[in-house]
Amino acid sequence: MAAPKVIITCAVTGSIHTPTMSPHLPWRPEDIAAQAIEAAEAGAAILHLHARDPADGRPSPDPAVFRQILAPIAAATDAVLNISTGGSSLMTLDQRLAAPLQARPEMCSLNMGSMNFGLFPLADRYQNWQFEWEPQLLEATRGSIFRNTFHDMEQILERLGRDHGARFEFECYDVGHLYALAHFRDRGLVTGTPFIQFVLGVLGGIGADPSHLMHMKHTADRLFGQDYQFSVLGAGRHQMRLITIGAAIGGHVRVGLEDNLYAGPGQLARSNAEQVRRIRTILDALSLEIATPADARQILALKGPANTAI
Repeated sequence: MAAPKVIITCAVTGSIHTPTMSPHLPWRPEDIAAQAIEAAEAGAAILHLHARDPADGRPSPDPAVFRQILAPIAAATDAVLNISTGGSSLMTLDQRLAAPLQARPEMCSLNMGSMNFGLFPLADRYQNWQFEWEPQLLEATRGSIFRNTFHDMEQILERLGRDHGARFEFECYDVGHLYALAHFRDRGLVTGTPFIQFVLGVLGGIGADPSHLMHMKHTADRLFGQDYQFSVLGAGRHQMRLITIGAAIGGHVRVGLEDNLYAGPGQLARSNAEQVRRIRTILDALSLEIATPADARQILALKGPANTAI
């Protein structure tokens, strides 16, 4: 039997890293779009997208800014556009849902629970900030949580999934998140084959150890049997090591400057596409075939770009 095709997701900018941390992190709409298009050309089948304020790069939920990002990507590539419903821990649920509800994309991300999401240690690594908001946002995570209550998740599943046909990248930062997903599956709010993103290495979630990845995989096997797809996200320096393990055990992979700013020890990645090309080299060495956007749509049973408002 042929090995399954591997979907590469590229998370282009996120809301964790700030402009001071890398000159290559895109935050203006035109730069996010350009790097997303380049990542798709390099082999990313799914583009996981956040928006940033064009004036200073802070995370933004503004649908108008999202439109400036989504339209040129959709015009230049057939990649699956996956809009975050996570946004930032400082945004309300209504703010986080504003853009995806307007765009009605094929995919959205969905964090599977409330959690401590500690970014504050990053503030100690830098001295001269480009913008005043950067250390303030990082430090704010010391005393706040990322909120996704069961009610919040129900709202996302109903308003985007049931009402608009979006499928989800279920982001599971710990084992309990898998049980929350199984709960929604048992209630019928999650239908079809779920696409689970194992997220390792975020402070407040499960650690970035290969044994933890295998524990997440074994737990998902018990809860979902063979009826799920999974991908692996390793935060920071753990990125390539963990996603390589994930691909070797039958999973998909996620790269991108949202998750990791580096291409190697002490070497900043110059673009998202650089990380896509790097994992492609590894997947080629493992004799694994890369999924096209059409393959990803078939594997994940997506509704297709014609059924969106992008």
